[in-house]
Amino acid sequence: MYYLSVGDMAQAFQMRRHNAALQTHLVRLTEEMTTGIRADLSEAVSGDFRGLAGLDRSLATLAAYKTATDEAALLTQTVQFALETVQDLATDLGPGLLSAATSGSPTLVATTAGDARQKFASVVSALNTQVADRYLLSGTATDRTPLADADAILSALDAATAGQVTAAGVASAVAAWFDAPPGGGGFLDVAYGGATVPLAPFGIGAGESATMDLTAADPALRDLLEGFALGALVAQGTLQGDDAGRSFLLKRSGEALLASGNDLAAVRARVGSVEARIAGAGARNAAEASALQIARNGLVAADPYDTASALQAVQTQIETLYTLTARLSRLSLTDYLG
Repeated sequence: MYYLSVGDMAQAFQMRRHNAALQTHLVRLTEEMTTGIRADLSEAVSGDFRGLAGLDRSLATLAAYKTATDEAALLTQTVQFALETVQDLATDLGPGLLSAATSGSPTLVATTAGDARQKFASVVSALNTQVADRYLLSGTATDRTPLADADAILSALDAATAGQVTAAGVASAVAAWFDAPPGGGGFLDVAYGGATVPLAPFGIGAGESATMDLTAADPALRDLLEGFALGALVAQGTLQGDDAGRSFLLKRSGEALLASGNDLAAVRARVGSVEARIAGAGARNAAEASALQIARNGLVAADPYDTASALQAVQTQIETLYTLTARLSRLSLTDYLG
């Protein structure tokens, strides 16, 4: 009978080869166990990557839409906060102006006018809000401040009302300045620094967009600024010495602020509808992405039970190989002859 024997060196190389193969298999199974994804995607999809590529493309598109909706949501929320601040300031100041106007007290008129001056600066600051170096109420000119600072606006109004000697004349001049068309030397030329073109619509989904077209030049915001400015001009010294005229201006200022409530609420409702549209699109995109991810996992996910079983089997094989290697290393001619 003939026996086919294997030399010691060949046997050693064979053991190393088995060990390397088992170690490679162990690493692959460990990776699959950790990530939950099969290491060999070609085997997982039977060599046809078209379905997987389509899912990956859709998921990448939805990820881009998520970024867009997150940015749009941040922008509209910030605008809404700014409008809330402005509305709160108007609501707080309006009744005080009317009370001071009817009190007949020059001291109270001066004090309330000073409060109007400070709140006017706060309103301008709120409307000049920005996020990520983008001014939100400047239309497409997001790199430019939508409104000049409060001092510059009041200086322009001082110049516009310089020839007026009556409260009615001052109020009319202020109204004309805020309502002047482009080129008329009024608000749009001096105070508004943004673009006349509103922001482009946000792409928030496949074939879906949302438009936030509010700028600081919106008529409702101009009327609100006009109301604050009338009171602030009294603090600037307009009609100094005419107590009745200064009280009249405070009364017009308070009435304008109270009347602006409905218009400002409508503006906030416009922004709120855009917020709702963005939130709805974001929820739909998230649901679609979740469904697609589940479908993708169905193609490439490694079964945890099968992977764990295979991992245990490989570990057993490695231990067996180490045991055999240890025993073979202890063989000697003396042991064999004995």
